Amino acid sequence: MAATVKVLVVAGGGSGGGNYGDNSGGGGGGGGGYLYDAAYVVTEQAYSVTVGTGGAAVSGNTQGNPGGNSVFGTMTAVGGGGGGIGNTNFSTAGSSGGSGGGGGANSKTGGSGTGGQGNNGGNAAATAGGGGGGSGGAGQNAPSDGGTGGAGTSNSISGTAVIYSAGGGGAGYPSGGAGGSSGAGGHGGAQGGGSGGAGSTPGSGGGGVASIGQSSGAGANGIVIFSYATDGSDGVSTASTGGTVTTSGNQTIHTFTTSGTFTVVLASTFTPKIVMV
Repeated sequence: MAATVKVLVVAGGGSGGGNYGDNSGGGGGGGGGYLYDAAYVVTEQAYSVTVGTGGAAVSGNTQGNPGGNSVFGTMTAVGGGGGGIGNTNFSTAGSSGGSGGGGGANSKTGGSGTGGQGNNGGNAAATAGGGGGGSGGAGQNAPSDGGTGGAGTSNSISGTAVIYSAGGGGAGYPSGGAGGSSGAGGHGGAQGGGSGGAGSTPGSGGGGVASIGQSSGAGANGIVIFSYATDGSDGVSTASTGGTVTTSGNQTIHTFTTSGTFTVVLASTFTPKIVMV
């Protein structure tokens, strides 16, 4: 019987797009790519795990930063795209990524998402940025205000339901768009109303900004999580190491919030140490 683990690989979210001195808004950052495999075959070896960081916040007429890729084995989740610049004279489209960033005001288009990982960012309106795409849905095309970020995806591999990879809201005039999935993505800033919000769950995008002297929201860092049966019925031993190890029900869980090594020990080869008393 093959040894298997459940594995979730989420890339870093993109940051929202900037703006300076203009009544218009930057696009929301796209959610990081989302990949899940309920039966990934493993062998007894040390596996490298890469966790992508979220895109850093920006200010001024600056394109939002992309998130970093997260990688395990054959699974590569692509970082979320940055939101487009919202200034009327310097506006840009959203960047492509796991999910695409929203377009910057002055009607720029949203970036493209990666098939099987995320969705497109929303298009901008004249004075408002489009919402960043999310793993569960596309970013909203901006109405007169900033577009809402695309929905994320709920997964309970950690033992608790968490929404991953939601899109950030586009900034707008007079108000900004909400982050995807009830705020898992960062909210978009409003003209005169402060900075864009940061992505609040792993892989979620940050909100765009529309105000002088304020910054966009940063994208949230990615995450990689493994889970397998504690009793060894999945063929994997609890002697396996790496990440932060917890249990939930009958599952042993390894959570990586930074890059590291997941060392798999097969249940059939693990010999417990016998202590003589």
